[in-house]
Amino acid sequence: MRVVAIRGAVQAENNACSVLDATEKLMKEIIGANQLEPGQMISAIFTTTDDLDAEFPAVAARRMGLNDVPLMCAREIPVPGAMAGVIRVMLHTYLAAGSNAKHVYLGETRNLRSDLDAAQ
Repeated sequence: MRVVAIRGAVQAENNACSVLDATEKLMKEIIGANQLEPGQMISAIFTTTDDLDAEFPAVAARRMGLNDVPLMCAREIPVPGAMAGVIRVMLHTYLAAGSNAKHVYLGETRNLRSDLDAAQ
């Protein structure tokens, strides 16, 4: 096993339901794409753009049962012209040696990392 950081992003509207639903969808996609079990996960850092303040994305991960995974929420740097309404995650986890992390960018956030399209 080796430690990797898996990245992902999704957009949401600034209400608690949207933030929680979008975060849960993103986490389910990452977990499924990488065939992860909670015991493999080390920690996760969630960030949001300044326009999202209705709920902590980590609440969605807790509701999914990731109670033993340390989670943290933070703000993105407010770069002028950056995409709005974005929730990002960096999930630290163990993967089998030789396997590659599958990063997940949903919807318009695919434009944030178009260089990964070939790998998805």
